[in-house]
Parts: sequence; C-alpha cells; structure tokens
Amino acid sequence: MAAIQLCLITDRTSFGTGAAAFDAVIRLARDASTAGVDWIQIREKDLSARDLCELTRRVVTAASIGSARVLVNDRFDVALAAGADGVHLTTSSMSARVVRSAVGSRLAIGASTHSEAEAMAASEDGADFVVCGPIFVTPSKAGYSDPLGPGEVDRIASVAGVPLLALGGIDEQSAGLALGRSVSGIAAIRLFQDAWSSGGSDELHRVVHRLRLLR
Repeated sequence: MAAIQLCLITDRTSFGTGAAAFDAVIRLARDASTAGVDWIQIREKDLSARDLCELTRRVVTAASIGSARVLVNDRFDVALAAGADGVHLTTSSMSARVVRSAVGSRLAIGASTHSEAEAMAASEDGADFVVCGPIFVTPSKAGYSDPLGPGEVDRIASVAGVPLLALGGIDEQSAGLALGRSVSGIAAIRLFQDAWSSGGSDELHRVVHRLRLLR
C-alpha cells in the first residue's frame, strides 16, 4: 500500500496578526518540511496578491530545506510567480480544466470536494488529487452540511480516479479512522499547527512520525 500523503494547511490568523504571524507561518513551513509533510497548502484568503506572493516566496524557500511541496489556494498566477509547486482549487475557483489549459504541466492541481459528484468532476477535469470533507465535525467547516463520515469518504476515494486526501476535524486519535482502504492521506490545519504551537519542531516531528506508522 502506498505511503500516506500529508498536507498541512496554513492559517496564519491562529498566530496573531502582522509580521509576527507571517514569520510563524515561515517557521512552521520549515519545520513541517523537515518533519516529512508532503504538501504545504497556503490558505490565506484575505491577503492581497502582493502579500500572498511574498508569503509564498518565503514559504517556498523555507520548505526547500526538506521534502514538502507548496500549494497556493486558488491563485495559480501567484503560484507561478512565487515558484510554488501547485495550486489548490476550491469549489468556487475556475475549474481544473481551465487552470490546466493555462499552466500545462508547470503546476500540480489539487481540488477541494464535498461529494462524489464534485470529486469525479475534479478528476475528469484534470486535477492531480482531491481533498474531500469534512469527514468529521470541525469549526472551519461549520457552514457545511453534516460530516460525511469515514465510510463515505473512503467510498468516494474508491471511485474518484485520483488520490483523495481526507479533511475535517482529524486529530491524532481519529486519524486512523480517516485513513480508509482507498484514502491516500490527510489534509489538516489544527492537527499540525496545534502540535507545532504546543511543542515546536519536536512535537510536529512526533505527530508526523506517528501518522506515518498508520500505514
């Protein structure tokens, strides 16, 4: 069975405001990359294109110390300009087909999905992988309907046609449940950021190592 894929999603607002929050995201990206996280998804929707590009450049540099690749939410222009590895599309973004026609093979394309239909559509449009959820109850997805649950996410993964990462309310205790037979990995904010905030690089390394042991 293939190794689990791990995607850290950023939320700089959890670190405060201003330059200090930016700096925290950079340090987190560096430590996540050395810990062995596969993807760092920059999800900072309120930033201007200028500030997002600057943050992405700094994250790309910080992540280069390890193995992580960097995704930018929605803005493939920023991803290209800042030297990121990919773009992550939401359900309100341009379709993966449109983005692929613009970027060719220069960027990996991920897509957020919340149902089998959305996962299949993203796959057929050319996404390289999809993220599906929420799998469990989570504050960041409070506006969505009830959680899909591990069984449904695993079923969607079995027919999606591309790798699927589970998202939403995943912690260390529930990570094993989230990783069904067909699920390729986990995407999360708090799972990684809370570990790093409480125990720094050592705690983040421990969490990543424990997740790797699940498969």
